[in-house]
Amino acid sequence: MEVQAQEIANRLRAAERVGVYCHIDADGITGGAIASEALSRAGISHDVSFLKKLDEASLQVIRREAPPVAWFVDFGAGQLHHMREMDAVITDHHVPTSREIPRENRRDLVRFAEASDRVLMVNPHMDGEGSDVVSGAGLAYAVARAMDPKNRDLAAVAIVGAVADVQDQEFRRLRGFNRTILQDGIEAGVVRASIDLRLFGRETRPVHKMLQYSQDPWIPRLSGNGEACIAFLLEIGVDLKVEETWRTWSELEAGEKRRIVSELATHMLGRGCGWREVERLVGEVYTLPREPVGSPTRDAKEFGTLINACGRYEAAEVGYRVCRGDRGEALEEAFRLLAGHREHLVSSLQWIEEIGLTQLDAVQYFHAEDKVRDTVVGIAAGIALQASGNRQMPILAFAYAPDGVKVSARAPRELVARGLDLAAIMREASKRFGGEGGGHHAAAGATIPRGTEEEFAHAVDALVKGQLSHAAAPPSGPP
Repeated sequence: MEVQAQEIANRLRAAERVGVYCHIDADGITGGAIASEALSRAGISHDVSFLKKLDEASLQVIRREAPPVAWFVDFGAGQLHHMREMDAVITDHHVPTSREIPRENRRDLVRFAEASDRVLMVNPHMDGEGSDVVSGAGLAYAVARAMDPKNRDLAAVAIVGAVADVQDQEFRRLRGFNRTILQDGIEAGVVRASIDLRLFGRETRPVHKMLQYSQDPWIPRLSGNGEACIAFLLEIGVDLKVEETWRTWSELEAGEKRRIVSELATHMLGRGCGWREVERLVGEVYTLPREPVGSPTRDAKEFGTLINACGRYEAAEVGYRVCRGDRGEALEEAFRLLAGHREHLVSSLQWIEEIGLTQLDAVQYFHAEDKVRDTVVGIAAGIALQASGNRQMPILAFAYAPDGVKVSARAPRELVARGLDLAAIMREASKRFGGEGGGHHAAAGATIPRGTEEEFAHAVDALVKGQLSHAAAPPSGPP
């Protein structure tokens, strides 16, 4: 990947102007900020645009804009077959095009893309590592570092992108090429890694709120119950306030933190949780030490959520400016968007609870219609899976979108470990209905025509059953 990143850096250095095109989620926004900062430092003229999705229609628009070089951040790999005759570079960690590429060229997707020496791509799938070893922002960082080693200070923003893309979730720490980025950030003094409680809100939430909103892990009798969380903390002798101000996790003393974690583990084990669930309480967390104490920009997970809120509400530019260092007007607007995002999530989850989940043989689903924004329905699906769904099967969420119906799919880690690939399922199922899909193994999405939702859910149900039964089947033939 580093060799490929260097080739892309060389292409960018020679460009008269670059058009940067980024996805609207936190990974795409952070990646766009890294790309823009690196180009600015190199004195390369460029424009930055944020797109909800990259498809053939948007590529036609980009062709008409005709940038000397187009840089696609956090998407593009799945549209490789549409980029013939384009001068482009791609930093994307999604699954690349495969079916549309001639069979004789499938073994080397990069060389296929470069056959005319006009498209360059760096993608972790080329080496079989998969989507979770580096984010789109991390790949943009790899190119930025190849352009100039002084860009290592941008590692902090890349770590925010990786954490926002939940790449630390499965193993409770970042891995793969993300470790290289992390080490760069530590050496540059812009990131600090430590072992701590993994729950969201270390810098900004009162301690009892951290416990109340915990979903990974789900804490019996505490998750979703604020009064029970307060009682739990008081019973183990933790002072919750300083005068009239609620204390946050970052304000607690080390001994208090150890006591809470120990008591939480005892609490969970005593209520039927296994050790694998209990160990998810603790993991590697990432702090940006140059940011103010108590600010959501200091904790990578909170920073990522802040940026994600901007992108999901048509304000990717605001998140981009925050990532570029704006701590004034843009940060205040981001806070406002985050507050609105939380309110919308609360109402969304109430709606989902009212309508309930429909359960098929292998999947469960709900249709949010226009009650949940299509840009947020995936987040709501992930929360619903943990809070009210069957955590042993994937969940599908439908929501009306301007171009049809947005589908978001989420799967438990255990099913992915057994061989489930939601990205492949979304691609295959959506094509049957004239739509498009893709994504990651555990989190994927699609756009399909209205009126096809129920048939689509049954098609996905069959594909999930097929994948899991195939994965569970014993090998055929002689040993």
